[in-house]
Amino acid sequence: MSDSAVLPYDVFAKKCPSRQVFEHVTGKWGALVLGCLDSGPQRFGEIRSQIEGISDRMLTQTLRTLCDDGLAVRTADSPAHPVYRLTEAGEDVAAAVRTLITAVEDAMTNGAGV
Repeated sequence: MSDSAVLPYDVFAKKCPSRQVFEHVTGKWGALVLGCLDSGPQRFGEIRSQIEGISDRMLTQTLRTLCDDGLAVRTADSPAHPVYRLTEAGEDVAAAVRTLITAVEDAMTNGAGV
């Protein structure tokens, strides 16, 4: 394989920046927030009400991280009412997360796990 055919990112490489984004996406809260936003733009309170057990602080931190990673954006009609939505890249990642969520739920329905 020539050097020009090498992918610019390799999540398996320790120092690759894609590894950090992968960890954000696959972490407990990142995956749940992405799965939640996959259904469309939502306000903070709407997201919080769908994800049981997440604290305001953790949701704020997770949303900030996903925005910093370029997977979500925060827009506001007014400063008191920001709305979060996925970017195009976030939509692609969220679709994969949603597929994983469905696979886990299906496996549980079919007798796997707890």
